[in-house]
Amino acid sequence: MSSSDLVELAKRRGYFFQSAGAYGGVSGFYTYGPQGATLKDNIEDSWRDRFQRREGHREIDAPTVMPEPVFEASGHLDTFDDMLVECPECGASHRADHLVEDNTDIEEAESISIPDIEDLIADHDLQCPSCGAALGGEPVEEFNLMFETNIGPGSSSPGYLRPETAQGIFVEFPQLAEYARNQLPFGITQIGKAYRNEISPRKSIVRVREFTQAELEHFIDPTEDEPDIDRVADVELPLYPAEKQEEEDGTEYVHKTVQEAVDEGLVHEWVAYYLGVGKQWYESIGVDMDRFRFRQHLSGELAHYAADCWDAEAEVGAARSAAEDSSGDEPRDGGDWIEITGYAYRSDYDLSKHDEYSDDDFTVFKQYDEPKVVERATVDPDMSYLGPEFGGAAGDIADALEELAERDRAAFEDDEITVEVDGEEYTLPAEKTGFSVEEQKETGEHVMPHVVEPSIGIDRVIYTVLDHAYETDEVEDETRSYLALEPGVAPTFVGVFPLVSKDGMDDRAREIADDLRAEGLDVTYDDSGSIGRRYRRQDEVGTPFCVTVDDETAETVTLRERDSTEQVRVPIDDLPEVLADLREGEVTFAELDAPKAEQ
Repeated sequence: MSSSDLVELAKRRGYFFQSAGAYGGVSGFYTYGPQGATLKDNIEDSWRDRFQRREGHREIDAPTVMPEPVFEASGHLDTFDDMLVECPECGASHRADHLVEDNTDIEEAESISIPDIEDLIADHDLQCPSCGAALGGEPVEEFNLMFETNIGPGSSSPGYLRPETAQGIFVEFPQLAEYARNQLPFGITQIGKAYRNEISPRKSIVRVREFTQAELEHFIDPTEDEPDIDRVADVELPLYPAEKQEEEDGTEYVHKTVQEAVDEGLVHEWVAYYLGVGKQWYESIGVDMDRFRFRQHLSGELAHYAADCWDAEAEVGAARSAAEDSSGDEPRDGGDWIEITGYAYRSDYDLSKHDEYSDDDFTVFKQYDEPKVVERATVDPDMSYLGPEFGGAAGDIADALEELAERDRAAFEDDEITVEVDGEEYTLPAEKTGFSVEEQKETGEHVMPHVVEPSIGIDRVIYTVLDHAYETDEVEDETRSYLALEPGVAPTFVGVFPLVSKDGMDDRAREIADDLRAEGLDVTYDDSGSIGRRYRRQDEVGTPFCVTVDDETAETVTLRERDSTEQVRVPIDDLPEVLADLREGEVTFAELDAPKAEQ
């Protein structure tokens, strides 16, 4: 299904559309319609169930605006950039790496250096997509993606709209650790809006300026905590490692179970665990596994915080019938691969940065089972010597001596000790340092947790689910298009129709619709047009089942399945339970043959 076809269907059937259309629209911002908002809620609830409730994690809701020091510590002020090239004729700005990807055989240009991107633009005679002017020779510059604002009146308190929900978790870690009783491991989730001032938003909700993230930050002790691999050990992962991408043809996947990927050192054990969890979840919400892979980041595209990262990617824009068997070893041509989730091992980057920049402690105190006696190197500098000798630098020299004693006690075996402060060296007699090694009893130690992060782009998942759900077939010699959405996420679960709006059929149908709503089902009522036309409308919007009230409806109604278009008669009294079982997967429609349904 092409991107334009999906966008047209999404707008016509109330899934999503460009915002502020009455004012010409605004690029990079989309509104979810009645169907889309419900689909979004259902997918978010499904994510909460799999990544939060079933894993024993907890959720918070942090502000979307945060002060500048948070992003100075996190590194976003210095490193959160994309490559921008500006047209010399019309002044339009474009993302340079995307121009290269769209017009060459290069799939991942984000990892390429700016000088090389400039060379590629010139060598391929790339032109401005807006006016056709040549871009060769134009400078490519870094552009920071964060939206800046001011907190309060004036400009004395700069802030930024968050570019990821993660920082709202990291900056509150000291308080969150208290709630977790300082016991590792523990996980915190958050679903909310994030903002990136994209240079060139494109492909509708795939690349936007306001989007929804669902993120989990799992805090672990890297020396002790291990994932329960057995829970996902047999899940098969279609892996696209960096080394395979860098080969000349770059076409070979590696199919491994989670256990095999860990045993062979292909994937970090914690990342592999969540790849297994993720694959199960994608499949449950309707992502086509024939158009899915986990791609490892190349060294040049790793985020500033990541020690290793794998993206869950889905192919969109290619017809389902063209998909090859998922057991194949080669990526296919036809659609576009988009990232829908990043799985990163962030090590202790984030917490150590906030520990350094803030006034709080971002470690966890780990209590020993029994106290330990350890040797500890300490210094007690003679300040009556340091002050007159070094003046204002004395305090910094004392701090430097303390750091030196912690990391290299052998340095104090010499007669003189040299330390460096702000690029200048200072030398003093060893006896003036007060160096000693003492035995101390310790009841525990401070641990800087490491972080494992699955970060899901909800909007991209929605786009993928809609793209992969689109089907066509022949029904009664007519071409039918429909969305084969999974019952658990479909925004409307059942449509209720009177066969005709007379003889009390419409009143009875409305009563049944109300009864089903009272049972917690998403129901739509429709009596407009022929019954066949009503079925087609619900098929196209993705409604899994339809109930029809006819002149035989005294004790039974007709229940129709969307995908097969098959129908069975179901007792009215049993209808809520039957539909609930279908939604939860407790029974399949094929099992609802007429004799069984009417028992």
